[in-house]
Amino acid sequence: MLTIYSSDHQLHRGVELKDGAITDSFENPQRAETVLAQVRAAGLGDVIAPKPFDRACYAGAHSRRYVDFLAGAWDEWRATGRTCQALPLVWPVRAMPAAATPPAFIDGKLGFYAMDAGAPINAGTWSAVSASANSALTGADLLSNGAPGARAAFALCRPPGHHAGREYMGGYCYLNNAAIAAQHAIARGAARVAVLDVDFHHGNGTQDIFYDRPDVLFVSIHGEPSVSYPYFSGYADERGTGAGEGFNLNLPLPKGTLWSTYGEALGRAATAIAAHAPDMLVVSLGVDTFEHDPISHFRLRSQDYLRIGEALARLNLPTLFVMEGGYMVDEIGINAVNVLLGFEGRA
Repeated sequence: MLTIYSSDHQLHRGVELKDGAITDSFENPQRAETVLAQVRAAGLGDVIAPKPFDRACYAGAHSRRYVDFLAGAWDEWRATGRTCQALPLVWPVRAMPAAATPPAFIDGKLGFYAMDAGAPINAGTWSAVSASANSALTGADLLSNGAPGARAAFALCRPPGHHAGREYMGGYCYLNNAAIAAQHAIARGAARVAVLDVDFHHGNGTQDIFYDRPDVLFVSIHGEPSVSYPYFSGYADERGTGAGEGFNLNLPLPKGTLWSTYGEALGRAATAIAAHAPDMLVVSLGVDTFEHDPISHFRLRSQDYLRIGEALARLNLPTLFVMEGGYMVDEIGINAVNVLLGFEGRA
């Protein structure tokens, strides 16, 4: 299996507002480097660099004005004389009269285009997030082109993407890599695509992007949102809207979930995906479902990730794995690569 990786991810190292303090982010460059080391140690396959893509390729999953904001936010911030990382100060909460209008000043824009204070902007952010999206796009192209032996590819994306909605960043995410790849596959001729999110946290951004569409099925297995980030989406009754009704499947699970329960939910997800009959499956591969992850509360073990890969392989679909979360750095490489080895029958 080919892995697509860019060292440009190292240009972004963020901070976040957590537990009432500004601290270094759990989402850091060591995560991707640990996964890359395990890809090589396991002999998964060749590692290639992403192709360049014009940022117009991001403006299908996202709005053009949001992409333009991300590309220029650091320069706007620096023009005010500030050199620290940029975080939002105020958000357009319910019933504010101008909540639908982006402000002219960067401080207002940061709040308008953000869901939380966990997605800082710094000097390297745009280079890192565009390289991350390009990794997913490169993987989608490989599968769309039907390259010999290209049954699956792994986009080792960092920063992750699944919390980024059509017009907002948050949860360490800026560009929604999985959604961008799915949209790219549709643009290249796929009639239907399925996105399966196995990250512990609900993929609210991906749901937001495809919620009214029947061509992209979104399925998410995640922590019960009443007690788990992002709190305001991920409930089972969120089924899509308009033409997209019935094409959004949320499978929230309780604290302490073990493989026996998780495996049942994965079976339900696989049944829904098979019924959708997609031309491509995109997997938002988060491994923060691990029993020792510091910001999650499922209880999966390393061998369970092999089972996830085996279950996905049985769908017999061209499959793009897109790296999302996982913050127990010592095991993130083992667990992510175990999914890929299980998929390839190399458990």
